[in-house]
Amino acid sequence: MHAANVTTRVVAAVVCLACFALLAFAGSLTPSTDGHGTHTQVGLPQCSLMAFSDVPCPGCGMTTSFAHAADGRLDLALVAQPAGAVGALATAMAVLIAGYIAVTGNNVAVHLRPLAGGRAVFALLALIAAAWVYKIVTLT
Repeated sequence: MHAANVTTRVVAAVVCLACFALLAFAGSLTPSTDGHGTHTQVGLPQCSLMAFSDVPCPGCGMTTSFAHAADGRLDLALVAQPAGAVGALATAMAVLIAGYIAVTGNNVAVHLRPLAGGRAVFALLALIAAAWVYKIVTLT
């Protein structure tokens, strides 16, 4: 294992806490039974694209998906927004990995760097596009 310096451990702790806070916040929300719209519980407006065209935006259902995932309902998270379910899982993994680095100083993140290349970005964009098509098909 590679030893992490103090700065890396502090950054890891901040990432761990931020990701944990995001999941805890999502868990405090009541997921919308419509599969989208949970974000309105925190005072955000309804999606403008959906309001004017009845076509969901690419992020439609992300908050609902995170709320389901934080409640341990990955099945409902996938139905609400597949990309959101993957994002929630990645956020949970970030809590574990960053927490491990912050506590132990073992920088396992160096082994994850190959995943951050161009293929990973392309795969992420493809996932978001496919999830958007899924939402369009299921909501319209």
